[in-house]
This record gives sequence, structure tokens and C-alpha cells, in this order.
Amino acid sequence: MASSHEPGDDTLTIDVISDVVCPWCYIGKKHLDEALTVWRARHPQAPEPIVTWHPFQLNPGMPPAGMDRGAYLQAKFGNSGGGPGYLRVVGAAEAAGLRFNPQGIRRQPNTLRAHALIGAADRGDQQHRLVAALFQAYFVDGVDIGDEGALRGIATGCGLDETCIDAAFADAALTSIAQEDERLRDSGIGGVPFFVVSQRVAVSGAQGVDALLDAFDRAPGSRSAVD
Repeated sequence: MASSHEPGDDTLTIDVISDVVCPWCYIGKKHLDEALTVWRARHPQAPEPIVTWHPFQLNPGMPPAGMDRGAYLQAKFGNSGGGPGYLRVVGAAEAAGLRFNPQGIRRQPNTLRAHALIGAADRGDQQHRLVAALFQAYFVDGVDIGDEGALRGIATGCGLDETCIDAAFADAALTSIAQEDERLRDSGIGGVPFFVVSQRVAVSGAQGVDALLDAFDRAPGSRSAVD
């Protein structure tokens, strides 16, 4: 996968394929943040790693207005509360030190506009903060992140201006994001989160901090544990 940046040979790059309504992606981001903190401490002289987020819609056929959350869970899992599987992910989120309030989620949104905003954000800190804000809004605050007004508020809070937001919501941008999502599926990615380190080493799923650190160390151009 080609990164959106042109880093130097010794710059660690991490491409993250995820969806902002995927609880395992929420957990995976926490693991990624922790792994990056450890890696930076081990490599204080290294260039700042570059993290780029890419779209993957869990439900690409979701109606634009989304749907009732209970009805969605009933249709997908046969249980309006999500059943035993959701208890497992709640436990995993708590083990990762995350807040998770699934009972507060009332709408299952279409995430295309959210992904378009992520794509429009400046790569690096702004994009990473926007992803974090979207996860917080959905999994903790119960915000309908398919709603354009709610998304505008989240985006402006992360520093995106109105011109940038308008461009992200334009038909051309939404079509481009949908096409990128489709390309990633066609490449063989069937589940998220999915991490690609320095375009060579892949980590599938929210495997944990140690798995990500191992991938960082095995990536081409990775530095030794002591610079």
C-alpha cells in the first residue's frame, strides 16, 4: 500500500485501515497509541512516525441516514443487545483502559462522510485527533456520526475549516472515498483493524501492543532497539 507521504528511508510509516464504528478498531487505536509511545521512547532520535488512516466501511450498504441501532444488532446478530459477542468486546475495551458505552448508541450510522472527513484532514496529528474524536463521539457519547451537523461540529473541533468540510462532503470526495474502500476490499483486506507498517509488514486485528511493536521492529529500515 502506498502511503500518502514521501518519508525518508528511516521513517516508520503506519497505514491503518479501519472503520470508526468498529469496536475492535477503537481498541486497536489504543494499542497503536501505546505502541508508538513505547517506540518513540526507544528511538528518541528517529523521525516522527507517520500514521495515515484509510477507509473501510463495516456496512457499505448502510442507508445514508443509518438505522436504529437495536434493529441493526437484531438483524446482524439475532439479538438487539448484540449478544455474547458484544460482552466480549466490552471486556476487551475495558481491559485496554477505554471507556465504552454501547447502551448509549442509538443509531447505526453510514460512515462514508466520516471517512471523507478523515481523508480531508491533514495527515499526522490532525487526522489522528479527528479519528480519536469520532471514536469518542460514537462509542462514549452516543453521537450519530452519520449526521452531517454532528460531523461538522466534530471536524471543526479538530481544526478543519468550513471550506475543507464542504469539500469532504461533496459528491466527488464521497465517490473517491467509496472507491478507496472498494480497492482495499479488492486487495484482500476482509476485516479491520488492519495495519501496514512501512508498506511491508502487516498486522491484522487488534492483536495488542507487543504485536505492533514486533511489526515496527521488523519493518524495512527499522532502527535497532538502541539508537
